[in-house]
Amino acid sequence: MVDFPKKTDIQWLRLILIAVGFLVISIIVGYFIQILFSKFHIPKGSAAWLVYLIIFGVALVINLSVIPLPVAISLMIVAAQNWNPVLVALSGSLGASLGETSSYLVGYFGTKIAIKPEVIGYKMIQGWIKRFGFWAIAFLSFQPILPIEIGGFVAGLAKMPVQIFLPALWLGKFPKYLILLYAASGLIHFIPFLR
Repeated sequence: MVDFPKKTDIQWLRLILIAVGFLVISIIVGYFIQILFSKFHIPKGSAAWLVYLIIFGVALVINLSVIPLPVAISLMIVAAQNWNPVLVALSGSLGASLGETSSYLVGYFGTKIAIKPEVIGYKMIQGWIKRFGFWAIAFLSFQPILPIEIGGFVAGLAKMPVQIFLPALWLGKFPKYLILLYAASGLIHFIPFLR
């Protein structure tokens, strides 16, 4: 008798494949952005503040939407090759955290109609936020598989204070971006055609 995968196993596999797909797209877009940076010969020292400001703005705008786009990550990967990766991760995580408040505000001022409880992971995330609060948001913003938008929405519905939500969000995003930037940097230096 053949054991077919359960529906939940297939959904988790789909989420993992989507996360890997966005990572691959980010690396490819980052590679092409790096080519553009090298063609225009942007001086590293004089443009650093502008680069950090652009990263903050792009991360803010991208995270205002509920559709994850690899543009901000790609830009951060390219910038980390030429400027301080810690400051790149800091500016990106601050912008992304402020941008993620859109889902929080929808939950805070909206109703449960915006996201149906049948959405993958909704009930699990709702239970985590009720039980762990700050740490659930920090974990959700750190991990790359479950969408933080659902966490923000549920935190808004639960009327979690914004002064707890935002630091928790940033606490997860900053180390995630640092790890991603250093891993991508290592990958770029390891694979010759990405240099």
